[in-house]
Amino acid sequence: MTIYALSSGPGVSGVAVIRISGPETAQVIKKLTNRHIPKPRMATLRKINNINTSELIDEGIIIWFPGPESYTGEDMAEIHIHGGKAVIVSVQNEISKIENCRLAEAGEFTKLAFQNGKINLLKAESIADLISSETEIQRLQAVKMMKGKSSEKFNELREKLLKILSFVEAKIDFPEEDLPEENLKKIKEDSSNVLNEIKKILNDQKVGEIIREGFKIAIVGPTNAGKSSLLNNLSKREVAIVSEIAGTTRDVVETHLNIDGYPVIISDTAGIRDSNDEIEKKGIKLSLKKAENADLKLVVVDAKSANFKGFLNDLLKKDSILVINKSDLLKEKLDPEISKFNHVLISLKDNLNIDKLISKIKNHLENKFISEEDILITRERHRQHLLLCVEHLKNFSNKNDKKDFDKGAEDLRLATRQLGMIVGKVDVEEILGSIFNDFCIGK
Repeated sequence: MTIYALSSGPGVSGVAVIRISGPETAQVIKKLTNRHIPKPRMATLRKINNINTSELIDEGIIIWFPGPESYTGEDMAEIHIHGGKAVIVSVQNEISKIENCRLAEAGEFTKLAFQNGKINLLKAESIADLISSETEIQRLQAVKMMKGKSSEKFNELREKLLKILSFVEAKIDFPEEDLPEENLKKIKEDSSNVLNEIKKILNDQKVGEIIREGFKIAIVGPTNAGKSSLLNNLSKREVAIVSEIAGTTRDVVETHLNIDGYPVIISDTAGIRDSNDEIEKKGIKLSLKKAENADLKLVVVDAKSANFKGFLNDLLKKDSILVINKSDLLKEKLDPEISKFNHVLISLKDNLNIDKLISKIKNHLENKFISEEDILITRERHRQHLLLCVEHLKNFSNKNDKKDFDKGAEDLRLATRQLGMIVGKVDVEEILGSIFNDFCIGK
């Protein structure tokens, strides 16, 4: 089957790119242009016509990529046309008339590239991340993954385990042959070294996932402290409803920001207080959960009525900045207890010290991303496979009796399989859908 799709972004543009891949690609180009196939990888100007009437649709550039030297590994072509909606639809309609041609599914071109051995799963994921990157740090991480450092590391660990497994299976195949004691010792040492390397990779504070998904900041605190106003101020737009009425925010309101190249997701939450309203109580429960899962909490309080007992004290224990709002109404000195907390005194009404708060947030971001050079894990999928690998290696290390070698071999096989699933070295059909569905159509 031959697939086609608009690979450039939707909407009116100067140029649009339609990508085609599959055995009928050459036939598509011939029928659309009434000409022979152009020279490989050379931009060629051609008239693009209606297949049945030869009526001119547009004039554009054809680039022919014969397989297997193409992105997908199949015969492939790109048609560069003017980016008007009618032009794009007309060209796609003509392609659809050709037998065995259909519109591509999301991520199908990259899925073909993986299935045809052009890229591994990590590179496929990095391409998706590069397309969806919104900040510089996300772009840099995606490019780093594309270069293959992570793939090399996981393949290296997998090869080490395969070598250990070969020794263990040799003992199973030839039980009458006693392995020298030093060989047995080396098997244990080598597997222990791999286990420690994976543990070190896992001990990364989830920096890769945070960069890819966004640094989560929760704005929490009592009612009427100015949480929604702070969200609007940081977002530079009206994201949340602001009202004098306590309990206006009942659900979590989120917005995505770019703070000096760092991807940030800021959540405004319901004001925390005792309430008999069932809907508000659910909102407060969501607020506390959001605070618990956040990478940073901005605990907003009213300067006139700051009370640091109970939930406020709990929220300020870890990864938090105390934001004391309405300083313009303060007529006496702040409680000396405040000096114990990482805090900033602001006035949203007078736009006072907002720059100091943003500076504190930036410092927190920089400290969190300090180890970005060693990023190997960028998705929860990678982490879960590594955790399972650790579990199997621990099971292997607990088998010290020579009689348990057959069971130990299975532990090693399972550990090796988990590493293989990260890069796509084993049958991974069950996870392909979830990976490639994240792509846009045409990629």
